[in-house]
Amino acid sequence: MIPLVHDFTDARVLVFGGGPVGARKARRFAREADVIVLSPAFADRDFGDASLVRVAPDSEEVTEWIDRLEPALVVAATDDEAINDAVETAAREQHCLVNRADRSGSRDPGSVVVPATVRDDPVVVSISTGGQAPALSKHLRRELEDTLEGAGAMASVCSELRAELAERGVDPERRRAILADVASSPDHWTALRIATPKTSQVIEDVLGDQFATGGDGA
Repeated sequence: MIPLVHDFTDARVLVFGGGPVGARKARRFAREADVIVLSPAFADRDFGDASLVRVAPDSEEVTEWIDRLEPALVVAATDDEAINDAVETAAREQHCLVNRADRSGSRDPGSVVVPATVRDDPVVVSISTGGQAPALSKHLRRELEDTLEGAGAMASVCSELRAELAERGVDPERRRAILADVASSPDHWTALRIATPKTSQVIEDVLGDQFATGGDGA
């Protein structure tokens, strides 16, 4: 499997199943997508900003719902294998991506795995075992949470610095060297991990170091 990143902004995700797994999937995609969850009952859990529709579609009605809503991704998360089979088949016929929550291991083309994710926007790191060991994915996610603290602020620093250095006429090779030093600096990481990230101060410090002598930084 090769990991890809997909932007679901303004896209629709259709989830079949209102249990704990369906709720987890809905929360994940509701960060970006328009999520609709279909189920005859809903677990006492958080579904994020998803729209909940109380319905118990049979195999034929599954196809009608997918045809009507035209989702980019369909999630089969019910506890009924026959319904999940119908969801998967209908999604493929409509050329939708499909995530089947009740199966692991080998995947057909068009199937997607929703990985464990560590997020500090705009930085996103995903961990997947191809559905083989979800517990391991969760463990690794917890291990990475501390490591990635401040990564979002560091990404902002590097982006703003890159633009500023380019505007000042610093040549590309020199820019890359400066940004590599910043990204690997323990002092800068420490500064960005305080309660209120001081991105502007880090940028000022770097620029001050590079242009302190009045040169052009080239």
